[in-house]
Amino acid sequence: MSTLCVLKTRCFLRQLFPGLPAAMHRHYSLDVAAPLLRTQGYVDGRWISAASVFPVLDPATGQEIARVSDCGSAEAKQAVDAAYKAFYSWKQYTAKERSVLLRKWFDLLTLHKEDLAKLITFESGKPMRESLGEIAYSASFLEWFSEEARRVYGDIVPSPAKDRKILLLKQPVGVASIITPWNFPSAMITRKVGAALAAGCTVVVKPAEDTPLSALALAELAEQAGIPAGVFNVVPCSREKTPLVGQVLCTDPLVAKISFTGSTATGKVLLKMAADTVKKASMELGGHAPFIVFDSADVDKAVAGAMASKFRNSGQTCVCSNRFLVQSGIHDRFMEKLSQAMDAELHVGHGSEPDTTQGPLINTRAAEKVAHQISDAVSRGAKVLKGGKRLDGSFMEPTLLADVTTEMLCMKEETFGPLLPVIRFNTEEEALAIANASNVGLAGYLYSQDVSQIWRVAEALEVGIVGVNEGLLSTPEATFGGVKQSGLGLEGSKYGIKEYLEVKYMCLGGLKP
Repeated sequence: MSTLCVLKTRCFLRQLFPGLPAAMHRHYSLDVAAPLLRTQGYVDGRWISAASVFPVLDPATGQEIARVSDCGSAEAKQAVDAAYKAFYSWKQYTAKERSVLLRKWFDLLTLHKEDLAKLITFESGKPMRESLGEIAYSASFLEWFSEEARRVYGDIVPSPAKDRKILLLKQPVGVASIITPWNFPSAMITRKVGAALAAGCTVVVKPAEDTPLSALALAELAEQAGIPAGVFNVVPCSREKTPLVGQVLCTDPLVAKISFTGSTATGKVLLKMAADTVKKASMELGGHAPFIVFDSADVDKAVAGAMASKFRNSGQTCVCSNRFLVQSGIHDRFMEKLSQAMDAELHVGHGSEPDTTQGPLINTRAAEKVAHQISDAVSRGAKVLKGGKRLDGSFMEPTLLADVTTEMLCMKEETFGPLLPVIRFNTEEEALAIANASNVGLAGYLYSQDVSQIWRVAEALEVGIVGVNEGLLSTPEATFGGVKQSGLGLEGSKYGIKEYLEVKYMCLGGLKP
């Protein structure tokens, strides 16, 4: 972007937000090695332009950091066709050959982690320390599935007849459409694509319109790793073009599988589109995680877990704790120590500043949603103990609410922001009733030192992931997936690759006993 454009942008921001923090008046430049800062689509091993472009903005400042090709239905169809053609050669690669290529891709992500982290920080607002953590997490899925590629075992089943053998073969499903969110713009791609490529599938990735740069950088490194043309394709597009691209990726008969991470509402729309051609689907959808602190809990550990679970990525993760339930006997001590921790540990600013722990929300709509939840809670009797204010642009003060009730909006819908509402409860039964009173069930957390209680509550929570005395759970070795309306299927672990495989029964008959 030109210097004049930068100056105009900063002037506009000052007029809109005269109270903008001093750090936000600065011009932050994205300094990334040229090969990794890609702005075109990537189809069939070539970088392609579209008829128009769309801007990518730094959510902390509103400044434009790049203009990216705005792909439409034609480019999406081109990508699907390329992936379909490549599938018939890619599936013939041996498991070891696919494993070696995925490992090379992993090595390149690790080598370029600083530049890849900068891309995440500038297009999503995530603090640099967290962005570096995401790149390590992203790379870990390529490493994990490079190893799992060689562990896709079939079965030989004992036959009831002496003249035949029963074999169960595992084969890749085909072309997979990968539709990913903005909050983990690198890791949500590799968690899906690593499994798909390891299984022998080819993919078309549609990244979120807010964060296409990370996806395109992955494409550049995939090419450097030697991933063949057509195996990994990326079609970035604007919010306006998303329905057109989504229609192709979910309805084209050449696509065999859809994997989506995003809201439950959008997931339902995609499932309806995929139904006509009966595609396999994996859906990692919304969450509304309860965080239960029982009287027997270690208060310091519970506070540390609450801080990690709630305020990572400014509260913008699908497994963030949203509903905090604290038992009466420990409530006041927990609130006092949590308030102290928020004062000591949370620092709002641009993600590239070394002291920043809380960056902006992804856009002003996200900040407006959090502010609305706070206003609703206060109007219904909640008390603001910390924060509570909408800051300039898409920034929000980290907020702690007390005297929260189940009728409040923040207890009914996912927040996706730095709001921590606390309900006081008396009995285990009461806590479980509140925790399970949701139509989604992705993650849940509990803090207790009573082993019997831990087993009872962990088994009773209606979620797919449970953290016991632990606030950070995600790892490639374990499953990631929810129950109820939090989605379908699993990602990560040895089960993640199964989402991209189908089982074929082969009966070998006519054998001489």
